[in-house]
Amino acid sequence: MTKKINFQRANYVITDLERALKFYRDVLGFKVIFNKDAPEDSYSYDVFDIKKGTDMGFCVLGTDDEPNCMALTELREGSLSPVPSPRRAAIVLRVEHFDDVVAGAQELGLKTYKEDRLETNDGRIGRELGIVDFDGNLVVIYCILSSS
Repeated sequence: MTKKINFQRANYVITDLERALKFYRDVLGFKVIFNKDAPEDSYSYDVFDIKKGTDMGFCVLGTDDEPNCMALTELREGSLSPVPSPRRAAIVLRVEHFDDVVAGAQELGLKTYKEDRLETNDGRIGRELGIVDFDGNLVVIYCILSSS
């Protein structure tokens, strides 16, 4: 029996929405779908282990093909603990504008890892590179150069 599942969105916790949007919107190309204040009873307090009463915002991002596929939960006060090593999560994005994304991330001063050759399970060849956002969240971008 196949169980139906629908992947709704990924969510990163960040500390400054406008700064984060310089990367997620302006460099990667996500569109802001909506932005709102988090309610006092937000489930995010529990699942992200955020102190109740912390001022938070919530921004949903999307693309033309995938509305609501990414979210940013903004902690408007306080700070985030450093991300533990090894990293426990990443989002992986296929981008058509690989070099522009790398250049844009570097212009923002974000950490970029060494580019690597990508070979998919079905034999396609491409490029991949990791980028760490302003709050330590990992984004891996890739592009496909040739089909098998």
